[in-house]
Parts: sequence; structure tokens; C-alpha cells
Amino acid sequence: MRVLLSGGGTAGHINPALSIAAQIKKEYPSSEIAFVGTPKGMENNLVQRAGYPIYHVDVRGFVRKLDPKSLLKNVGTAYLALTSPMKAKKILREFKPDIVIGTGGYVSWPVLRAAVSEKIPTAIHEQNAVVGVTTKMLSKIVDRVMISFEESRENLDCPKEKIILVGNPTNLDIKENEKREENKLPYLLSYGGSLGAKVINNNIFDLIESGTFKGRITHSHAVGKYEWQTRKEEIEKRGIDKAEGVDLTEYIYDMPVKMRRADLVISRAGAITLAELAILGKPAILIPSPNVTNNHQYKNAAVVRDAGGAVLIEEKDLTCKLLCDKIEELIFDKKKLEKMSAAMKSLAIYDSGDRILSVIKTLLENKK
Repeated sequence: MRVLLSGGGTAGHINPALSIAAQIKKEYPSSEIAFVGTPKGMENNLVQRAGYPIYHVDVRGFVRKLDPKSLLKNVGTAYLALTSPMKAKKILREFKPDIVIGTGGYVSWPVLRAAVSEKIPTAIHEQNAVVGVTTKMLSKIVDRVMISFEESRENLDCPKEKIILVGNPTNLDIKENEKREENKLPYLLSYGGSLGAKVINNNIFDLIESGTFKGRITHSHAVGKYEWQTRKEEIEKRGIDKAEGVDLTEYIYDMPVKMRRADLVISRAGAITLAELAILGKPAILIPSPNVTNNHQYKNAAVVRDAGGAVLIEEKDLTCKLLCDKIEELIFDKKKLEKMSAAMKSLAIYDSGDRILSVIKTLLENKK
């Protein structure tokens, strides 16, 4: 089986594609898999590190401003929109895929559009509760639309029979049934993404410095790569890296282990993060990023909040006191945590990879 995957721009589009590739390789070890991305996207690093070849199609989004510089950029964007499907066709004819799967980002548009015109089976995977622009456009022409939230159905204007609920594929290791490490004190895990989130760090730093939970909980916090580099001097000056019971790091490399151990998690509301929290049944305080397309993290978090699995705090409302109050309210109340854990688990799709493989098999069988 030859599979071409396309997704780029952010890790939220790339990591699901890599998870799909890993699932295919696990089931069909002899499969040939390649990716299509943009020349400068972060997919280049992530895909190459995973050992897959990557082709390039130059495409970008339109700038929503009316100044001369933006208008000039949009002329170039329009040109790329017209020429990128032709470039994608050349890639298809060179790689000769049996199926093409997109996971979002601008690059998915020309690749799947070209695949449809070449009569190659196609599917698009939407990670978020709010359906992205690329998915909306492609949903009308691809063979299958794979969604991760039931709420996404109402945002799609395409035949309902082509929409399949599959969930978000996650790091395969996180599903292993390992024994959880017992905590002597309640354990709090917090992070704001791989690069870091300034507003979250500001409040976590204040929380640690205040000593509110000293001797009462243990706490691991990932500052993030960029924030760690720019604020290391501040961290050392304030002494928060040496606070009792606190493990302050740039990045958490054993995230599945720490997430499994956590009694309460503070995080953004990216789709893959929420899928992992649901699989492990982890109560959470979610602080969605306001700097994302269509405010989709807020809407992801709202689904979880409405189910009872999390508390939602918008970044504009976040203060150290509010955060401390919510932690105090939750982390020492075992019954409340158990109820939230059950609510989280009710949202989990444990067999996402198998569901995606089922879609792929059906499309390939229909092709014969």
C-alpha cells in the first residue's frame, strides 16, 4: 500500500498525520508512506525526524488586511493557489499513491484537490470541534471526512454518509496499560505548549513564588523552549526553579508517564492534548489559546467543560488568585476528581487508529 499524507503549518496538523502513518506501518509494515508539506513549515523537521520522505508544494493563506503590502502578498497567494494543484499532480504521478489523506493546513487543499481529479481515493481528518476552512472546502469533494468531535457534523455541508467519527490519533505509547505511580501528595501537572505560553507562565510563576501549595502538593511545570530561553534569568532570580516540591523544566520528555501520574492537569486545549487527557481520564483546568484560527481551542475546551471533565478559564480572565482557587477547589477533593475523570473518559475514543484504518480499507476496497 502506498499512502500520501498531507498536513502542515502547526504540530496540531502534523502530529495526527504522523500518528496515522505509525498506525498504518504497524498494521502494514511494508507500506510506502510519504508526506507533502510546504517548503518552510515545521513539518519538514518533524516528518524527516520520523524517517519519512517529504515533497513540497508552495501554498499559503490570504492576509485579511486591505493595506498595499497585504494586497501585494495576496496576489502572490492567489498565484500559488492556481499553480499549486499542478505541482501536486506532478507529485502524485511520481509517487503513485493508492490513497491520499489530509490532516489540515493550507497544503492539504491542492494535494487532495489534485488527488480527486486523478480519481485517487481521498480522506480528510479534522482534529478540532470547529471545522477548519480547508476541511470545509475539501469536504464537498473528498470521499470521506473523518471527524474527532461529534459536534463537528453540524458544521459540514456535505453528504452525511461520508462523515465518520474517528477521534484524534495520539501517541501510541500513551494507551499502554502501565501501572500508575502512587503519589504521596496530590500531583499537579501544567504546561502551555512546546514553545511556552507567556500568560500561563506568568501565573504559574506567581503561584510557585507565593508558596500557596508548599508542602501540600507536588508540581511539574514545563516552561516551553522559547519562554525558557527568554526568561531563564528571571526564573533563577526569583528562585522558582528551586522551590520545594516543584519540578520546573524547559520541556517534559516523559509526558505520557507524568500525565498518567497526574491528579490534575493545567494545559491549553489543543485537540491532541484533549484526546490524551480523555484516554487517561485526567481532570483538567483548560486555558485555551486565543491566538488560533476560529478560536477553535475555546470551542474544543467548551465541549469538555460541558461534559464535566474540565474547568475552562479564558486567558483574558486568568489571574494567579483564580488559578489558585480552582486548584484548591479540585485537587484535594477526591470525589470531585473521580467525577471529572469519569466525564473525561466518556469523551475518549480509544480505537481512533483502528477506525482510521477501517476508513482506509473501505476506500481501497471500493477502488477495486
